Amino acid sequence: MSTVQASPRLALKNVLVPTDFSDASKKALAYARAFAEDYGAKIYVSHAVNPTPPIFMPMEPIPIDLDGEWQDAQAQLNRFVDDNILKVSPYEAILGRGGTWNVIDDIIRTHAIDLIILGTRGKHGLKKFLFGSGAEKIFRHADCPVLTIGPNVEAPTGDIAAFQHIVFATDFSAGSLQALPYALSLAEENQATLSFLHVMPMVIPQRQAEIAEIIRKRLQVLIPSDAEDWCHPSAVVNFEFPSEGILHVAEEQCADLIVMGVHKRASRAASHLPWAIAYEVMCHAHCPVLTVRG
Repeated sequence: MSTVQASPRLALKNVLVPTDFSDASKKALAYARAFAEDYGAKIYVSHAVNPTPPIFMPMEPIPIDLDGEWQDAQAQLNRFVDDNILKVSPYEAILGRGGTWNVIDDIIRTHAIDLIILGTRGKHGLKKFLFGSGAEKIFRHADCPVLTIGPNVEAPTGDIAAFQHIVFATDFSAGSLQALPYALSLAEENQATLSFLHVMPMVIPQRQAEIAEIIRKRLQVLIPSDAEDWCHPSAVVNFEFPSEGILHVAEEQCADLIVMGVHKRASRAASHLPWAIAYEVMCHAHCPVLTVRG
């Protein structure tokens, strides 16, 4: 019998959109406008300027009015927010000097950011992931949730982010369950179909039905007792490689949001695996992916 209760409505007062001025960033900004409309949030749009000064310049800070790189970035940032009609929502454009993550981390702390919305072009492949990417570093380190808009995701129609089919993927770890309150809240907010999904590697066919039933019961414990009153929950078990299984279920159910926790495993050898799974899902998903760091 489930003892999980519905979560209170998310408090999203400050939303951050890091931008490199790409089309991916424009899609992220469209989702930010939708969240700002739904939650009465303020949008912060940020861009990081290269921290490395030219070798022929002195080490002292260059006056802003003489810093051509800074001035060019400021002009691009102003055009980006103007071209994407941010004037309909409260917003602030922030230009920072330093590495992308360092600038974002400072903004998170200074402005109490509740959600990062990130557009990514998605560098595919585990090798590229292990050596790092901007998106991977952000969702790995950010204390707040990160909504990633991957290369296969369309911008919301009319700037309305109405999530009707949500997939919450979990491996039952404490880290992955950090994302559960967000899945529950968004499902209740949107009266959505909410699938509780666990994916595990293939087992011998003779045992699949038995194992699936055991896992299904564990998933049902996570479903609030009154969930039928405000969403349409289901427990789904899939036998595949995790990232492929999550993507297949999301596609079969025409999901418009995937929610998952990201965390390290205890084993050093597998320490990248959960993040690698999340990153592969982001690269290929046709809907946004909300990650919460455990």
